[in-house]
Amino acid sequence: MDFDVYCDESCPDLLTSTNPHGKYVVIGSLWLESSQRQECKQAIHALRDAHLIGGEFKWQKVSPSRIEFYKALMDWFIDQGLSVRFRCILIPHNQVDWRLHSEDRELGFYKFYYQMLHHWIFDFNRYAVFCDYKSNRVMTRPETLRSCLSAANLSSEILRVQAVRSEESVLIQAADVLTGAVSAKFNGALIDGSAKSQLVGHMETRLGRPLTSTSLGEQKVNVFAIQLGGGW
Repeated sequence: MDFDVYCDESCPDLLTSTNPHGKYVVIGSLWLESSQRQECKQAIHALRDAHLIGGEFKWQKVSPSRIEFYKALMDWFIDQGLSVRFRCILIPHNQVDWRLHSEDRELGFYKFYYQMLHHWIFDFNRYAVFCDYKSNRVMTRPETLRSCLSAANLSSEILRVQAVRSEESVLIQAADVLTGAVSAKFNGALIDGSAKSQLVGHMETRLGRPLTSTSLGEQKVNVFAIQLGGGW
C-alpha cells in the first residue's frame, strides 16, 4: 500500500536556546493512505469554509474566536478512526548528549526525526514523507533522512522525504495542530480556561483518555517519549 506522512515540529528552538522555556521538543506526523489524500484535503477545506477560516491555520492561531473550527478539525481527525493516525516523539532537550551527534544539533534533530518515522514503517509498503520546510544549514538533510530510512527498511520503499511550506498543505497544518496540542500538554504551557486548554480537553474527551505517553502499539494517537537516559 501507499502512505502519505505529513510532519511538523514544536519547540525546535529548545535544542539551541541558551535560556529554554520548556522541556520537550516534539516532532509529529499525520499518517494516511495516499488514496485518501484528496478526500482528506477536501474535508478540511470544507471545515475551513464552514467556519470562515482564511489563510493558514495552526496551533499558534487557536483562539476563542476560532475554537469551534479547531474542535471540528479535532472531531474530523478522531472520526477517521485508524484510517488517519498521528505519531509524535517527545525529546527531552536537556538529556541530549550532543557528543553522540558530533556536536551537530541539526544532525541530531534529523536523527530524532528518523526515530519518529522508522518504527511506523512496515514491510511491503511505499511511503511519501512531507516535512514542514526548514532553512537547514545542510540542505541535503531530507534526502539523507530518506536514504537512512530506506537502508533500514529494505522491504518497503521510501519514495521521498520532501520539504513543503506549511501554508501550501492543509495536512501539514493539521499535523501542526496535533503536534502543538501534545507539546502544550507535556510542556505545561496550557492556561486553565484558555482556548488551547479547551481544545486539548476536547481532544482527550474524544479519545476517551488523557493525553499521555503511549506504547508503540497505540495506533490512533501515539506519543513516543524517548528515554535518552536509558532504562525501560
